[in-house]
Amino acid sequence: MNAAFLARLEQILALYALPYDPVYPVVCFDERPCFLIGDTLSPRPMRKGEIAKQHYEYEKLGSCALLAAIEPLTGRRFGHVHERRTKREFMEFCQALAAAYPEATKIRLVLDNLNTHNASSFYEHLSAEEAFALAGRFEFIYTPKSASWLNMIECEFSVISRQCLDRRIATIACLRSEVLALLEERSAKGIKIHWQFGIQAARSKLNSKYTRVNSANEKYRIS
Repeated sequence: MNAAFLARLEQILALYALPYDPVYPVVCFDERPCFLIGDTLSPRPMRKGEIAKQHYEYEKLGSCALLAAIEPLTGRRFGHVHERRTKREFMEFCQALAAAYPEATKIRLVLDNLNTHNASSFYEHLSAEEAFALAGRFEFIYTPKSASWLNMIECEFSVISRQCLDRRIATIACLRSEVLALLEERSAKGIKIHWQFGIQAARSKLNSKYTRVNSANEKYRIS
């Protein structure tokens, strides 16, 4: 960890500590690959009192991409499933987010620094006027490199993996239907994320990293 890492770390932790503000909503976004896997033999029909069984052989049928976001303080969730994840898919997702927050002055979007995750994606697929307007709806807040744990959407991806993607799904249509249904259900329930790791905890628990940057930070060490 260097000084730039710590600066981004504290920027995000300070953002997470802010009270809810509908004019400046905080939304966490990321993408993840999903693999399409089918059966080579039809699974054995379920019988009363027995668990489902399937043959150990399977067939790889390609992959797709899940783009998802969560507003931790309200539990609102958003998801798109595409065959790929390019600048066009990122632009379309941001368009959908902007439409979902018509009253917001600025959507503070926490995301990683992937080469598609910036306003150039807008300019490559929209007119300059449209791209400028869409870019103006967002403040991009990038997580440090190798610090995806700072992005709260990763908590949601963990749930999706356990509740939906832990089995064989053969088609993108089926995967899209089931993943989006899960996100819609959890959004309707308003399941929020209560983030516990704050700036003071970072300064003490990661004190060796802080002290390496500046020895004055040793004062935050827990004795």
